[in-house]
Amino acid sequence: MTIRLGYGTNGLTDLRLDDALALLAGLGYEGVGLTLDHMHLDPLAPDLATRTRRVAHRLEQLGLGVTVETGARYVLDPRRKHGPSLLDADPEARAARTRLLVRAVEVAADLGAHAVHCFSGITPPHTTPDTAWQRLTSALAPVLVAAERTGIPLAIEPEPGHLLANLSDFHHLRILSGDPEPLGLTLDIGHCQCLEPSSPADCVRDAAPWIRHVQIEDMRRGIHEHLPFGDGEIDFPPVLAALDTLGDTGYRGLTVVELPRHSHAGPELARTSIDFLRSRIPSTVPKGATSCR
Repeated sequence: MTIRLGYGTNGLTDLRLDDALALLAGLGYEGVGLTLDHMHLDPLAPDLATRTRRVAHRLEQLGLGVTVETGARYVLDPRRKHGPSLLDADPEARAARTRLLVRAVEVAADLGAHAVHCFSGITPPHTTPDTAWQRLTSALAPVLVAAERTGIPLAIEPEPGHLLANLSDFHHLRILSGDPEPLGLTLDIGHCQCLEPSSPADCVRDAAPWIRHVQIEDMRRGIHEHLPFGDGEIDFPPVLAALDTLGDTGYRGLTVVELPRHSHAGPELARTSIDFLRSRIPSTVPKGATSCR
């Protein structure tokens, strides 16, 4: 498998969506991680179906694959970052997040996306772990029904500081949920560096059967900060070599650069990121050349 590189629109929020897509295609990216947000395919604004068809047509014109991401900070609540979550104490608030994710699955189906990404959220104060996990499984149940109906996998991301924070937590959710076929994993390479006991390359190999979406950036151990490539501690050639073998498990999705706090430099970072990664992917490094960190 040759890795199919994409770039996240949450790192291009200063650009109109059409401009962002054209930029990525022009740089040679094969896909995009499309975050549904007010500036890029707003999931709550009128005429969503019409706007989605327009984006689907543009993606097809440009030859871009897509994964739908749902990490918009204030799409549901202008005062609470990522609120409400799937763990909110208020059942109606949890239901609002569930409805958004179901809508994201429907949008993904209309776009021909590879997967829909999501995360659990932070456990609210005074909430026991058992209660938090019960809320998560219940809130995700309708989303998994939609995912099975449409054939679009749900790829939940272990997020540092969240209830579902690491790969062990993903497997806990999988078992609690009855190991449903539509439930997969978003593997964030930086998060592996940040807090997993295994190396990022080993994380790829260990999680391979469940991976439905990949995010990539640089990061340092113990510090959850998404960094441009070369600014962190990750040794990328072994990671990219592991990702390059994911096709053996049937993975046909994207590896999406995830730099959500760097939109001010998004176009330039999109260029330098693809250059960095291409020079280190085993299948794109010329024979006899030496790839480096």
